[in-house]
Amino acid sequence: MALETCGSCLSCLLVPLALWSIVVNILLYFPNGKAPHPAGYQLPNHEWYFEGICFSGVMSFISIVLALLGIAFSGYSCIISTLHLIQGPFCNSSSGWNYIFKDTAGGYLTDYPAWTKCTEPANIVEWNIILLSILIALSGLQLIICILKVAAELKRTLCGTYSVFVQAGIL
Repeated sequence: MALETCGSCLSCLLVPLALWSIVVNILLYFPNGKAPHPAGYQLPNHEWYFEGICFSGVMSFISIVLALLGIAFSGYSCIISTLHLIQGPFCNSSSGWNYIFKDTAGGYLTDYPAWTKCTEPANIVEWNIILLSILIALSGLQLIICILKVAAELKRTLCGTYSVFVQAGIL
């Protein structure tokens, strides 16, 4: 009984998580919270995967029916966000616009003096780290909730509290 109640509550949790994933992903399109981009700036490659908008956000709304897809899409969002975080931001440095931290395997995350190599957009390293960390956390929560949702639906189906079979004599 507890798993069934838990399954119902989980759906309610996925809606705000989905909304937050969408908001955080949209914020990634505005480095340092500013709309106009400096000359020569382009959005990082990972921004075009829409992990927070499509996969971590929208698909979680229909998690009751598509809980398995929710697992796949939340996992996708978590993986892409993690890869984006490891690669680092696209920024302007003394060598021009590039992913200057891509060969550090995420080592730049704790190398605070190296962050000053990104001159434009201002504070882009901090911006990306904060937003991508939030997106990873939200996706991780959605992943856990969807797994619990699948478990609840399987229990309901397999243990008889949710009948998918036509019983003899009912027809």
